[in-house]
Amino acid sequence: MDIWILGATGRTGRAIAAKLTAQGLTPAAVDRGLRGATAIAAEITRHRPAVVINTIGDYGATAQAIARAGFPGGHYVDLAADLIAIPRLLALHEDAVAAGSTLITGAGFGVLATEAVVAALCEGRPTPREVRVDALASVAMTDGILGTALAASMIDVLITGGRRYANDRLVKTRLGAGTRRITLPDGESVTSTPMPSGELLAAHAASGAPFVTATSSFGSITPAMRAMRLPLTIPALRRAAIARLARTPGKAAPQPRSHSWGHAIVDWPDGTRREGWLRAGEGMDYTAAVVAEVAARLARGEGKPGAYTPAAAFGPDLATVDDAEFILN
Repeated sequence: MDIWILGATGRTGRAIAAKLTAQGLTPAAVDRGLRGATAIAAEITRHRPAVVINTIGDYGATAQAIARAGFPGGHYVDLAADLIAIPRLLALHEDAVAAGSTLITGAGFGVLATEAVVAALCEGRPTPREVRVDALASVAMTDGILGTALAASMIDVLITGGRRYANDRLVKTRLGAGTRRITLPDGESVTSTPMPSGELLAAHAASGAPFVTATSSFGSITPAMRAMRLPLTIPALRRAAIARLARTPGKAAPQPRSHSWGHAIVDWPDGTRREGWLRAGEGMDYTAAVVAEVAARLARGEGKPGAYTPAAAFGPDLATVDDAEFILN
């Protein structure tokens, strides 16, 4: 039942620890004295925790080494949300099966809140033709710096560029093109922009649809940001940009809307259309609840060996943690 939280002093790490403690578990905070994925992996191999929760970010660079360090039998969870990190972790599926370990990536609001709606809408139905998902988080800001995890995700969105699925292939699109205003079930509205996110990959896997698009309310893409893309593909410039962005100060602000929403529209070849929503609370608090629930289940031995996104591992009902609920049409 030994659960380690990497990055436990950050906002997300502290929230996850609190959620686990409320379930009667006692997670270990792993922060001081360990620098770099190699050092962390060595300690995991030496101490053999049952579950490792990775919140330190830059998952494309850290996740594989840290996840493998728990083999055989140790389990792993991270909050990756980009098209660089998530495929790399999922590529360990066969190795994880052989090792008897469960690896969960994308255990946060965006991936789960949209993936689960798609899975619920498609359950028991033939393969749809087209899916659109929208991750519409409402997040309260706190005083402090942005942090490495979020900075790395933002930079990797720019590096990846626009993406969507067309005829089952991940194809390039103009980054940030197609911004739309979405009216929410509670009457509020939000602007959402196409993003090369983990939601895209998870929705494609959950539905099997050949055409998939994904948007996020996380932020808009400006021409200046698009111009930064090519220089940031140079590793040294990427690292410098992440370090600089991570130090950006932020001011406390309340969540902008009453709820966070995961949204999906699914179209079938026969003209049938279904729409669904997942209503959740504040986005970061919901993410902490998801990670804690996944880690607790893994610690109890409820996971199946392999590498998965959250709903693929535990089904769409996982998304109803922390009083979240589906609205399906």
